[in-house]
Formats: sequence, C-alpha cells, structure tokens
Amino acid sequence: MAKGRKNGLYEGVSEELSALMRTGWADTERRGLEAGEQAPYAARRRAALSALFPGERLVVPSGNLKYRSNDDAYPFRPYSGYVHLTGDQARDGALVLEPRAGGGHDAYCYQLPRDSRDDDEFWTGYTAELWTGRRRSLAESGAVLGLPCRDVRTAAEDLAAGSGVPTRIVRGIDPALEAAVNTDEERDGELEDALSGLRLVKDAWEIGELRKAVDSTVRGFTDCVAELSRAVASSERWIEGTFFRRARLEGNSVGYGSICAAGEHATIMHWTDNDGPVRPGDLLLLDAGVETRTLYTADVTRTLPIGGTFTPVQRRVYDAVYEAQEAGMAAVKPGAPYRAFHEAAQRSLTARLVAWGFIEGPVDRAYALGLQRRFTMAGTGHMLGLDVHDCARARTEEYVDGVLAPGMVLTVEPGLYFQADDLTVPEEWRGIGVRIEDDLLVTDDGHENLSAGLPRSADEVEAWMARVAG
Repeated sequence: MAKGRKNGLYEGVSEELSALMRTGWADTERRGLEAGEQAPYAARRRAALSALFPGERLVVPSGNLKYRSNDDAYPFRPYSGYVHLTGDQARDGALVLEPRAGGGHDAYCYQLPRDSRDDDEFWTGYTAELWTGRRRSLAESGAVLGLPCRDVRTAAEDLAAGSGVPTRIVRGIDPALEAAVNTDEERDGELEDALSGLRLVKDAWEIGELRKAVDSTVRGFTDCVAELSRAVASSERWIEGTFFRRARLEGNSVGYGSICAAGEHATIMHWTDNDGPVRPGDLLLLDAGVETRTLYTADVTRTLPIGGTFTPVQRRVYDAVYEAQEAGMAAVKPGAPYRAFHEAAQRSLTARLVAWGFIEGPVDRAYALGLQRRFTMAGTGHMLGLDVHDCARARTEEYVDGVLAPGMVLTVEPGLYFQADDLTVPEEWRGIGVRIEDDLLVTDDGHENLSAGLPRSADEVEAWMARVAG
C-alpha cells in the first residue's frame, strides 16, 4: 500500500462532508450475470492442477500494484498462472485450492470487494473506486468466474489459521500472503514449475485468443509500413507509437516492449529504446506483438528495407535467414523433438556462414562448437501464450528436452546479426541485422503458421511494402 500524501491541499474531512458523501448513491449491483466464456476451460485447468498435488492446499496470488512514485502506480499485470486458472485479471487477489477429505480440491478466489458507501474509503483511500474505477462485487466475481469469492482482506488471517494443512504458494507475487503461510521454498518452486507446465498445450479457447492476437499484430505491422515515410521524418518512436495504437485499439496493450530497430540497432537483440533515426537504405527490424484483452500475446518479427527494396548484401543476409526459417518450420510437427526446429535453422545458418568464410568449417565441426553463435546470438524460438516467453518455468524434460504435441504454440525466429564494429566481416556487412519470426500452432499432422498473413520472402516483402505504401 502506498503511503498517504505528505503535501495534500486538504487538511482533513469535515463531518458534514463525510455525511454528504455517504448518501444519495444508487444501487449498482449487477445481477443475473453469467459465467464468462473462459470459465469452463479454467475449471478444467484447475482440475488438472488438483490432480498433481493431492491433499495439499495451493495458493496462487494475482499480485499487487507496484508504485512508480508517490501514488502513481505502474499498469497492473496479474501473474499469468493466476490468469490461466481463473480467467480473472483482478489485483490483490488469490486463488486457493483447498484439499477435500475425500480427495480433490475445493477452489475459491480472494478478491478486493467493492467499497462500502458507509465509510470514507470509497472516495479517500488508495483503492477508492471514485479514483480508480468500479470493481466487481464478490457476488459479481463469483458469477463471472464460476468460483466462490471471499474478501481478500481476511486472506492472510485465514491462511495463517489453516497452518496445519500442507501448503504451497507461488512466491514473489504477494509478500503478505507469503508471510502468512509456513511453506518450503523448494516445494513452492515445484508448484510454479507445474503451473508453467500446464500451459504447454493450449486448449481451444486459448488458441482462439492467440489467433486474435496474431491477426491484430498483422494489422499493426501493416500500419507501420503505411507510416514508414513519417517515421523517416521522425524516428523509431513513430513506428513504436504506430504499433502501440493498434495494440490499444484492438487489445489490452503490447505483449512486450516493441523492438523498432533501424540501421545498426537491428543487430541489438532487445533494442527497445526506439529513439534512433529511420533512414532509407537501412533495414528496419520490427519485433512486436499485440496482447489481447485476455492477456494472450503474439510475437512476430519482420525485417523491412526502409527504402522499399533490399540492397544486394541485405538480400543475401535476408535470404539466408529465410532459408533457415523454412528449415526450422519444416521440423515443427507432433512427435518431433522440441529442439529439432532450432537445430535445423541453426545448421542452415552455420552452412551459410561457412560458405561465406565468416567461420571455419566444416559445417558439422562449426556447429558442434557453436561458432555460428557469434552471428546468430540467440535460440531459434520459444513457447508462446499468456507470456511472450511462455511456460518458462516448466520442467526441462517437458519443454526443451520434450517433444512437440498438438496444441503447442511456439515461435520460429532465426536471425543473423553483424555488429557495426565486427572486423571479421567485410565493411558492407557491418550493421546489418535480420530476423524473421512467425507464430506456429502444432496440429495433428504438422503445423499452422498463425502469422502467415504477413509476407516472408524478400520478393513478397518488397511487393507488400510497395502496395501498402501506395
């Protein structure tokens, strides 16, 4: 909770003002609400979690506000494991799975209820609805989530009173709830690992949300191409703002900090300053994703010639990355090792780098030693979902050492990055960075490229840019 203001202009609240504020309010309780469309899916996810931890109480907090300064809070983003199991985005809440004597769990949510009009908190407190907007009542939340809801202000006391029940909590999300339970750090880590693992295979509802995220992202990329000439007159910030506008119009926000990297900034893997010039003749590496209002995100990258056409050297690099992505995508199919798409793409890039004379071959030796990593930098992809790097805490044997299964969604994003100060490559190659990234859904017989609405080959990119720029 933030501290009270030190230098407020009002010294207090008179009894007369307090009485005035407490009267004359309409009954705004929303009755007859139905469960949200995500509720039955969330119930099945909770049942899967329950089966993993019989006889144990599980606590999954949503998280609290973090303050930027004074009473100005950062935008709130709930813990993804909480969202996945409830479909809820409330702050200061928690999901509790309470073990039943006969097996299984009873699930309920702690929530911050609506402010009472019987005291001054509803217009003077830091959670005051007149300042921050209307919250759902506990009854409303119960109806929408399909879960009994309790007052979170009693949660710490309730959890402490049940200290005899074996308990696990996700740590680092809500310090007050964490302090109320006596748990083991290693066992708590196993709970968080399990929550990540449950998200490896997406259900039908989640896949629908990811389709929405990708479709909005495609429109956002098209917006950016249409406004490239204005970015040339401004900076990378124009591109960032253009994409953000689409993300806010059609979704919740961007799913991560947009990378709008022009010129040599394209060689910086996570360039998010986005304050550099946009010059014809250079490349623009745009890595961005719309996050839906249910918090599922896309993650797409295209590398674009700012002037509309690739130079010969730029095209050589682009074609090599495109060829590697083709090899990686061909390896995405059910039953394949997760690592197969990465290895296929990296081997393709290694062969190109050996052929160009930038690393010493033969290819098998160079790949075994990882020599290509000087120019490829990162892995070739990751799981995607509620987080841009989804399922990051899943058990290694289920994730990178596992096999692909229908319903998994992952990125395939090889790249080549020739740093501006790299003296091992010819001067005309320095400062060129290329990445191509698409979001793939593993299907029963292969994969579907969810982001196929954006062109990928060099010729297709040039034709698309000419058409959109008009």
